[in-house]
Amino acid sequence: MTAALLGVGALAGCSVGVPDPAAPKFSPTATALATPTITPGHDAAAVAAKDMPFSAGASLAGGVPVGISDGLKSAPGWALVKDKVAGGSQYLKSDGCLVAAKVRANQSSLVLADDKESTAGLFTYLDPTILPAYLKTGTLRWGGEPDKPGPVVEVLVLEEPGQAGSKSTAVMARVFGAAASSVYVSVSCPDAATLAAAKAEVAARLIVVPPSN
Repeated sequence: MTAALLGVGALAGCSVGVPDPAAPKFSPTATALATPTITPGHDAAAVAAKDMPFSAGASLAGGVPVGISDGLKSAPGWALVKDKVAGGSQYLKSDGCLVAAKVRANQSSLVLADDKESTAGLFTYLDPTILPAYLKTGTLRWGGEPDKPGPVVEVLVLEEPGQAGSKSTAVMARVFGAAASSVYVSVSCPDAATLAAAKAEVAARLIVVPPSN
């Protein structure tokens, strides 16, 4: 377990991609406006108004990806240092904490029996030494406005307490199987106290945006 946590500690200090093993290599194409995806009979507003536990993942419209807000940049002491670079953003706090947040679409190859199993599989895909037993359940905001009561979305969390001379880190992730997308947030801080404060601010302001269709 120690080796696995050290591996994720290294991941948490930088912006880490969540690649799709089955996705084709990128090649430049002409830009065109996308046609919105509408699922007949699907009430996206009703889904967004409720908590999104792992068991509710199937209530999302098929193939319509989730998003993630940039609300952390307006929190006291935080600054946006990378804005949607390679699909991810980074935020730096005055106390030395670094947050990296990414959303990935076209994640169908990561989808397993349900969202919880798929998310555990994502951690294993990033580091084969990470076992499901190392992961805890946590929450991020699910839509709504920062600092106001609202629904939450379940995520899996891998946390590494800082040792002497090393940082304290946490990684939060969720694969949305129906939406074929994933959210990955890493937090790296100088010590356990600053990590706890940073995680609370991430949970309040870095909002997972439900699909609108």
